[in-house]
Amino acid sequence: MSATRYTYLGPEGTFTEAALRTLPEAATRELVPMVSVPAALDAVRSQGAAGALVPIENSVEGGVNATLDELATGGPLMIYREVLLPIAFALLVRPGTALKDVKTVTGHPVAQPQVRNWLAGHLPDALWESAASNADGARLVQEGRYDAAFAGEFAAPTYGLEPLVTGIHDAQNAATRFVLVGRPARPAAPTGADKTSVVIWLGDDHPGALLELLQEYAVRGVNLMRIESRPTGQGIGRYCFSVDCEGHITDRRVGEALMGLKRICPKVRFLGSYPRAGVDPSELPPLRHGTSDGEFSTAADWLTRCLDGRA
Repeated sequence: MSATRYTYLGPEGTFTEAALRTLPEAATRELVPMVSVPAALDAVRSQGAAGALVPIENSVEGGVNATLDELATGGPLMIYREVLLPIAFALLVRPGTALKDVKTVTGHPVAQPQVRNWLAGHLPDALWESAASNADGARLVQEGRYDAAFAGEFAAPTYGLEPLVTGIHDAQNAATRFVLVGRPARPAAPTGADKTSVVIWLGDDHPGALLELLQEYAVRGVNLMRIESRPTGQGIGRYCFSVDCEGHITDRRVGEALMGLKRICPKVRFLGSYPRAGVDPSELPPLRHGTSDGEFSTAADWLTRCLDGRA
């Protein structure tokens, strides 16, 4: 096992690499690009790397299916950190290429919805073909297979390209969320501004089945931050749910919600409790009445006194 190696969705020059380099520990790690999200995560499972940074959610396009599915169905892994990276694209071309010369463009499939309007306004006749990553699209332009690629401006020097247009984005404040994934271990201590991720499988399909899952969170005052359904591969209509909620597994409200889910669901996969990126605990609103650890403890003490005839 390499305790100092981190993998990431490559090749060099991806937004994933840029996000990874924002982590302080990245300066002391060997950063290894991989051809796909599954390859990056499999390196962790096989103990070839201590961790992998992969994209999991985009503010425009939603969840990154390759990551959601790998975390749900592959060998168990856990999330330990998250990174939020503002996203703006550059149109990278070989030197000497003018905008009128661009007939074919490429980029990661998640990039297309983020530049669709710009394309329609500036290159309406250009043919789009997807690449494994934005940086891989830049490599394909370098090889002459496409005229231009949507990628980070920082990728241009790596592939000998020029940024013909910069700051391209259809949605203001677009961002992608990345997660640092490792092998299962004890979660880090709570910070006061945490997030807990799980994957939940329904036992059977019946009216109110999803509502029953959501009520486990709602009755304990746990706020959901994301919920997405993904097919299980077991037939049409068979889904699991990828869920992020506020709080840490050691918080009573979160821990009891997870226990409730475990009681009613055939399978619950815990993906980790970890600090929320860019959130100061002191700036969070107070918990709703009745949902703090102290209030859970008071209620438990009251129940004990009832059982002892001391209520």
